[in-house]
Amino acid sequence: MVNDLPFDVKTAHFIATHRDEDVQKLAFSSKKHSDIDMSVAIQQIAGWQQARQKIPSWAAVDGIVYPPHLNMEQCSSEVTARYKADIARRLGGDEMVDLTGGLGVDFSFISPLFRRSVYVEKDEQLCHIAKNNFGALNLKGVSVVCGDCCDYITAMPHVSLIYLDPARRNAKGGRAYAITDCQPDVAQLADALLSKADNVMVKLSPMLDWHAVVGQLKQVAEIHIVSVRGECKEIIAVMSNKELTSTRVVCVDDGKEFSFESSEKYLQQIAVDVRSGMMLLEPNASVMKSGEWGLICHRFGVEAIAENSHLFLCDKDNHHAPDGEQKSLDFPGRMFEIIRLSSMNRHELKAFLVDVGHANIAVRNFPMSAVELRRRLKIADGGDNYIFATTTEKGNHILIMCKKSG
Repeated sequence: MVNDLPFDVKTAHFIATHRDEDVQKLAFSSKKHSDIDMSVAIQQIAGWQQARQKIPSWAAVDGIVYPPHLNMEQCSSEVTARYKADIARRLGGDEMVDLTGGLGVDFSFISPLFRRSVYVEKDEQLCHIAKNNFGALNLKGVSVVCGDCCDYITAMPHVSLIYLDPARRNAKGGRAYAITDCQPDVAQLADALLSKADNVMVKLSPMLDWHAVVGQLKQVAEIHIVSVRGECKEIIAVMSNKELTSTRVVCVDDGKEFSFESSEKYLQQIAVDVRSGMMLLEPNASVMKSGEWGLICHRFGVEAIAENSHLFLCDKDNHHAPDGEQKSLDFPGRMFEIIRLSSMNRHELKAFLVDVGHANIAVRNFPMSAVELRRRLKIADGGDNYIFATTTEKGNHILIMCKKSG
């Protein structure tokens, strides 16, 4: 493939020269540059600036063309694209097809793992951009097909992997989250997809519950709940033609991994009380999303403050799992040492907050938001103190002052 930039040499030079500048200021200066296609230049500069943060390896390559803002917003980040590539590498195979190509970020990281890869996209402009970008990225053995993915499924040969990232927009342009509301509807296509591939990998909304995903799709071998810097970004489902007895669920947050089989079921253990000197443990975003509180108690030898607190406790000098190993040291989340506690009583709060001018506040199963509580406590944000507001199993509202541990 040969790079074919959709703008002239002058505009390309302007983009390269001004790409670090404020795009709004550039827009107001368009009259000074009448020989430049300013709308194109601003789109490319804004796209490059976003790619520098979201897809840094693309931003480092000359000749990449960036699409309109909405496409940049919807595309995967490099971090999550590399994670999906790791899944594809482990699954293995010879050929892959991306049925919902879009900007092609995921495709650009997954396709080098296969001898032959096909990018399918119905938007003609995105296909043109993809051809240019795959050439700029020096991808080998790739083909671009402009067409509807459902039509392509019918005629396509059997491949090792099919990848899909269904559009999360409804017919009116509003956001969609449910599998059946996205385009294409992977639940409806599941049988057809599995008849054409050994494995089918699907990127889904982080709003979904993984149990519902397993229930709506077919032959789900793996669920990956992927978070970056404490924010759940996407759920990835892998459907397989192999015979399955359960689904492997992987929770990953900035490389910290916690996995289990869907068949593992344990009751949540509730702590008798909360005391200063104990360790408070807060699961990371992906583990929170999994909702497997009983498994967390069993695996790490901890107890929940209450059924709906999603905060866990263990003794500072005796954080052992049932088999005697110090497994809570590997807890997938943050660990804190409890300094002191308070009710919402005014006199208790005065002693609780002595010498505390700043604190990081989090609420779990509490009748006030973090903003409301901060206003009530009259303290600034930040610092080394952490205050968790929650409700005990007995229904008491408590504040827990902590310091980070480890």
